[in-house]
Amino acid sequence: MRMYDIIEDKKRGRTLSKEAIDFVIKGYTDGSIPDYQMSALLMAIYCKGMNSEETAQLTLAMARSGQMMDLSSIEGIKVDKHSTGGVGDKTTIVLGPLVAAAGVKVAKMSGRGLGHTGGTIDKLESIPDFHVELSMEAFVENVNTHGMAVIAQSGEFAPADKKLYALRDVTATVDNVSLIASSIMSKKIAAGAQAIVLDVKCGSGAFMKTAEAATELAETMVAIGNNVGRKTVGIVSDMSQPLGFAVGNALEVIEAFETLKGKGPQDLTELTIHLASNMLYLAKIADTVQTARERVKEVIANGEAILKLKEWIASQGGDPSVVEDYSLLPHSAQTQEVTLEKKGYVSAIDTEKIGKVALLLGAGRETKESTIDLAVGLIIHKKIGDYVAPDDPIATLYHSSASRLQDAVQMLQEAYSLSETEVEKPTLIYKMIY
Repeated sequence: MRMYDIIEDKKRGRTLSKEAIDFVIKGYTDGSIPDYQMSALLMAIYCKGMNSEETAQLTLAMARSGQMMDLSSIEGIKVDKHSTGGVGDKTTIVLGPLVAAAGVKVAKMSGRGLGHTGGTIDKLESIPDFHVELSMEAFVENVNTHGMAVIAQSGEFAPADKKLYALRDVTATVDNVSLIASSIMSKKIAAGAQAIVLDVKCGSGAFMKTAEAATELAETMVAIGNNVGRKTVGIVSDMSQPLGFAVGNALEVIEAFETLKGKGPQDLTELTIHLASNMLYLAKIADTVQTARERVKEVIANGEAILKLKEWIASQGGDPSVVEDYSLLPHSAQTQEVTLEKKGYVSAIDTEKIGKVALLLGAGRETKESTIDLAVGLIIHKKIGDYVAPDDPIATLYHSSASRLQDAVQMLQEAYSLSETEVEKPTLIYKMIY
């Protein structure tokens, strides 16, 4: 088998066999296939596309290029959740204790933030002494004993994806649905889950800017999961504005804790309940999604979710008293309210700019080597559909340095658009894909 012939086949629009795809991924991972040939194949895939079977085989080949997690020693059906990311998305911190309290084992690997999107692992590191690095043995033991564990992603999983993404990033082949979907799903499959709930974001703060594009990606990923024997459900949800009100690591942890206490923002609460209900249903804890929803709401109301949160934090070395005493979290003593000095209804928010405001304040990473400030960020006060008077603050900035504060204020103001007439609030959940 020759790489030249595989490139030629895809250039002509032919379907690649499983053997050809396995050959390519193995060869590129071990270095026997050079970057220039892989670049040519990626461009051919970008131009000619891949069918659902090819995409599924590519996903499996990438998943098998490194370590495959064995979760068989964990009782029950293991269900994972993946979000395509956004601004203020702290659902994993809410979802884990919620689902575990309802009876589903949560064995999750999460990532760090880069650019304007936040990372779950960075947020968890706001909790004093919380350990995000556990051995696989300790990880599995924690899940069996306490019902859940969340750890940092390992580079040993799907190494082919890491190499391919770096090459796609410099060859203008990132935005191909088959390549995006296989990249995401290869890591989910390597992580060992038997069922997967996907939260695919759309809007100004998401990678997919429109509901149509997000739906196409969700449908492709659901097809991959089902094709490789993982029961998969896709949810297309809104990211035309930040999720909840808090943006920034410790600030988002507080908002997640408040949501588990039944006091969280309406959009974060509703989305998390929706995701959790589908996870319970896939794990066969409930006969219907509606029954699962009732169980999820019950564990919030009766305090079981908060008890599970404290148990989880303690099991990974953290101080569970942080759940009641937020002063134990990193906090910024310097705040500044921001106004628009004009009036109207919020008609749009450039959510990516909101993420960049947090980045300017130090809450995110501009490069992988950047050090983040866990205390800084912002609390949004006005969202789409809300009325703004000239002296109404649209947000409060939490900062530790004045050096980039004015740039952050200006960018925040530029992110808001106002209308003289009333504006409908955006739909939170656009579509379900089974």
